[in-house]
Amino acid sequence: MGAGHSHAPATGHAGGRYRRRLAGAFALTAGFFLIELVAGLVSGSLALLSDAGHMAADVVVLGAALLATRIASRPDSTGRRTYGSYRAEVFASALAVLAMLAVGVYVVVEAISRLGDAPEVASGAMLAVGFAGLVINIISMLLLRSGAKDSLNVKGAYYEVIADAAGSVGVMVAGVLIILTGQPIWDVVVAALIAVFVIIRAVVLGRQVIAVLGQHAPEGVDPEDVAGDLDAVEGVEEVHDLHLWTLTSGMNVATAHLVADQGADHGAVLAGARRVLRDRYGIAHATLQVEGAGSDGCHDLSW
Repeated sequence: MGAGHSHAPATGHAGGRYRRRLAGAFALTAGFFLIELVAGLVSGSLALLSDAGHMAADVVVLGAALLATRIASRPDSTGRRTYGSYRAEVFASALAVLAMLAVGVYVVVEAISRLGDAPEVASGAMLAVGFAGLVINIISMLLLRSGAKDSLNVKGAYYEVIADAAGSVGVMVAGVLIILTGQPIWDVVVAALIAVFVIIRAVVLGRQVIAVLGQHAPEGVDPEDVAGDLDAVEGVEEVHDLHLWTLTSGMNVATAHLVADQGADHGAVLAGARRVLRDRYGIAHATLQVEGAGSDGCHDLSW
């Protein structure tokens, strides 16, 4: 047997399973963004405006994530996208990173410009809007929490909501401090802290996006361990040209060449290798080539 190919049961990509939850979070976030934006402009609070800006990023990211799940599930009419459009989810996650970085940098710059002359703000409005925002974000977090474990796309949206929930708490803290001290500088300080938190979250998610787009080995999977386990399959003499990567969240892929011992049953070798990848590493989509002992394979390739 020269080659083997296996598929998981057709369960669909991870993000598509949480489309309704994404839609619910999107509707809540879009509605509250308008409220917070108006409140920030009326009260003059940079913390509220920064949180509204982050909420705007949430709207963009959640909308893009929702759109990505639809695009990813569409059939390819061109015949050229042999992997389908599943990477749309990863690009939506990249958009989340860019939006978070843009908002974070803007708020930091604005906060620095206000350090010497912090304007008066309506602390009561800050408290009320901050509390309402926290409630909205908690509901959105509950909607997205389970999906964040399976989908990078949903994880990007989930991180956005977490950061925004922290922003709502920060707005409330700033309001309390202004009431207690009478110093509007707390509005600027909290706005800057919110921005730093947003930037940190963007960097973390960005590294994950780069790993997927760069076709690194899936998170938590060591290629050396995989090669060793495949080499230990009965009838396998050597493993070479092993490649592991993530197509999109919940869809890990592997390809490898397995050199079989002289007289080994190629079918049994293939079945054993598939079982190792599926049961130990959760890789159900594998393309494996079984070669006879002494085969040159693709050693003549330079890449």
